[in-house]
Amino acid sequence: MMNRRTMLAALLATTASATRALAESGMSRIPAYAFSFPALSGEDIRLAAFTGKPLLVVNTASLCGYTPQYAGLQEIWSQFRERGLTVIGVPSNDFGGQEPGGTSEIAETAQHHYGVTFPIAAKAVVVGPRAHPFYKWAAEARPRDVPRWNFHKYLIGRDGYIAEIFPSAVEPADTRVKTAIARALADS
Repeated sequence: MMNRRTMLAALLATTASATRALAESGMSRIPAYAFSFPALSGEDIRLAAFTGKPLLVVNTASLCGYTPQYAGLQEIWSQFRERGLTVIGVPSNDFGGQEPGGTSEIAETAQHHYGVTFPIAAKAVVVGPRAHPFYKWAAEARPRDVPRWNFHKYLIGRDGYIAEIFPSAVEPADTRVKTAIARALADS
């Protein structure tokens, strides 16, 4: 029986060779489920755990004019969680230095002030050459639709690819967001 390290090494080797082959062919067919984020609480948020289910990945910030969207994201999570949607908040200090704090400050804003119960990642870079691999993947897939500010929303469909993108100004409770989520949940 293989131990975890051996299995992980084999998986990484396979993924690396597949990634090289896809890169050489000019196509990226790696789904979002290939990525993970360090969680605010310390463990990892492995997107593979949500394979076949839609994800709403949102870069967040505690000191932004859009920060009240945490409440709308929590509402979306509460409304669609039982049907299979997962919301993931990814705090980032990339725009206006609006996430300057550490883990406790982020948790205070998201969890205590807005009552967030959906997974929150540790602070990450979401744009540029030092961006988290998920955000590099999304930028490669949709180069015109990269985050331009906090609370940019990527809806990942059941197939693991970007289904919809909603800019910061689109509230989570907007009919367009809810309709796209319902459509993603209905897709087989």
